[in-house]
Amino acid sequence: MFSHAITRVPGPDYPQGLTTSAAAAPDMDLTLSQHAAYVDCLRSLGLTVTVLPAAQGFPDACFVEDTAVVVREVGVITRPGAPSRAGETAFIEEALSAHRPLARIEAPGTLDGGDILQVGKRFFIGVSDRTNDEGARQLAAILGAHGYASDVIRVAAGLHLKSSLNFVGADTMLVTADFAGHPAIEGYRQIVCPAGEEYAANTLLVNGTLIMPTGYARTRALLAPLGLPIVELDTSEYRKMDGGLTCLSLRLEPALP
Repeated sequence: MFSHAITRVPGPDYPQGLTTSAAAAPDMDLTLSQHAAYVDCLRSLGLTVTVLPAAQGFPDACFVEDTAVVVREVGVITRPGAPSRAGETAFIEEALSAHRPLARIEAPGTLDGGDILQVGKRFFIGVSDRTNDEGARQLAAILGAHGYASDVIRVAAGLHLKSSLNFVGADTMLVTADFAGHPAIEGYRQIVCPAGEEYAANTLLVNGTLIMPTGYARTRALLAPLGLPIVELDTSEYRKMDGGLTCLSLRLEPALP
């Protein structure tokens, strides 16, 4: 169960961030209202939410999940793989240090939090364009010291691992077709997003509720038999910047006593 979340308001330079999308630039009024709805949703699920101010000069900084990996014992400050995001971690350290002792990914390792999926005491670490082998090795070593196991998965499709693979409870993974049947998740039931609804794979499980992007009725129908409440949120302005629901927060379980 998560007790706290850290988010960051998108800044006025958000439309200048990194993206592979050819869509029109984000509408900032809509971007901010969607962010506020996201924060309200987390609060409705029992989380205390810290909303950090925009980080001027870092248009991607609202995607705070990429800057840290947090377990009950430690917060790991990452080393984002995109050079333009390298300075973002300095803005998260103070907020996170109030909750956890900190460790860090060091050069030449690179690591984005969007490539990291936790399921209990097991981690799936995606090696992608943003996370390299050395970053994966360092994270696995830090987590291993606290009793967590790690599996490395090569990310051949999508920006991050969690663009295509997420845990949705009941020993079940929600995946895109590219990850269906992957050996690393063979012990889990798999729900495969229908063609054209791959973006819905970035669905977030928070305190027994599934938060999914709005507009993916076929994927929602596949999730319904899990018996969990489902909340849909509009993320149109984040999709334009290759972002999704998991990217917009760091979720924290209560720290160890």
